Amino acid sequence: MNKDLTFIYDGECPFCNQFAELLELKSKINNISVLDGRTNKNITNSLMKKGYDIDKGAILLEGDDIFHGAEAINTICNQINNPSGRLLKLLSKIFKSNNRTKLLFPFLIRARRFALIAKGVPTSLV
Repeated sequence: MNKDLTFIYDGECPFCNQFAELLELKSKINNISVLDGRTNKNITNSLMKKGYDIDKGAILLEGDDIFHGAEAINTICNQINNPSGRLLKLLSKIFKSNNRTKLLFPFLIRARRFALIAKGVPTSLV
């Protein structure tokens, strides 16, 4: 039996938001909950106290395991099999590689910051 997954992301980030929407609608992962970290402050604050800062990347909860940042993206992409959307299929192929994910992740974080600044939204959730 698969463990339940909870993917926590920044709902104000257009890239994060798109990825989260694709996970919900097209990933074919049945046991996933997708939560906006900005509207679920209790979870975000609890994770921050444990050292997991949503500003530094999405968080994936799988049972008692916590994956953060590049590790969260790589782990969730390895859970995706036969997604129904082309974009999610491409993203999952790219980020199934741990090395590629680690290489590209800093650019994703910068893109998030630029997008939030352009929208006039605080980059920090706390």
